[in-house]
Amino acid sequence: MHIKETQPKEVIGVEEARLIISEVRKAVKGKDDIILKVLLAILAKGHILLEDIPGVGKTTLAMAFSKATSLDYNRVQFTPDVMPSDVTGFTIYKKETETFEYVKGAVLCNFFLADEINRTSSKTQSALLEVMEEGKVTVDLKSYDTPKPFTVIATQNPVGHAGTQMLPESQLDRFLMRLTMGYPDKGSEIIILKSKATENPLEQIKPVVDAETLLSMQNAVDYVHVHDAIYNYIVELIGKTRTNEFVELGASPRGSVALAAVARARAYLQQRDYVLPCDVQNSFIDVISHRIILKSKAKIANQTVNSVLTEILNTTKQPLLTKDQL
Repeated sequence: MHIKETQPKEVIGVEEARLIISEVRKAVKGKDDIILKVLLAILAKGHILLEDIPGVGKTTLAMAFSKATSLDYNRVQFTPDVMPSDVTGFTIYKKETETFEYVKGAVLCNFFLADEINRTSSKTQSALLEVMEEGKVTVDLKSYDTPKPFTVIATQNPVGHAGTQMLPESQLDRFLMRLTMGYPDKGSEIIILKSKATENPLEQIKPVVDAETLLSMQNAVDYVHVHDAIYNYIVELIGKTRTNEFVELGASPRGSVALAAVARARAYLQQRDYVLPCDVQNSFIDVISHRIILKSKAKIANQTVNSVLTEILNTTKQPLLTKDQL
């Protein structure tokens, strides 16, 4: 680190963020890093894709956040027979009034859990494209805004692909982060066994913020300062994903925007009103890994997405900023 930080001042909403994390930890054991990253995505107004094997707590994590933030919450278990109208809503003719009335879809809530999103049809998956990007749905030429704040958490299993429809690159790009929880360690798994023996840990979670508080926290993140040198650093990192010899498809400008947003959220939780290079570095792989496609020769060279992105980080010069510049 090239900048010596002074004692941070108290930032409005940071204590509330700590309370959210504390509540979610009651139900999700041994995954503090994942809890933090989901909170970062929410503060950055983004959406999260949880890709992992069954039974490691993906749905529990999503439900824990919805309870701790006391947000309006809907869950759809995606199966092949789920229709786009189940997600976006539909209009129905009312004979009594001789008018058409809009019936809200499940996605019109603050917190939408798309469970096993890859088990539904591509047509139903695409129903989420507009709402994830613009925060609204269009039905019969009329648009309906989602409540604010609005977050989508989708889960999918990387194994058991029979009957699944993998998300296209255009939809993967709508997710701010793709996260993997992994198995718990031995100690955490023992705690899980004990906690579930007598009660549901989700019932212990208390709401600690409301929608208005969360909106003010998101607004505070928007105003975290990003120096031009940091913007240049972000663009250089993203640019290298497009020119790397092992990359077939690099990250789009949406990836640059996402990386800047998460970096601001990290700075905010550190009680800083400015972004440091480490905020960008610590977010880079989680934000960009699902936005690139490797060439076939990458496998021959024993290269993975993470190893390629790590190499890009290690070979890109970070900016040297003084305190006065920040």
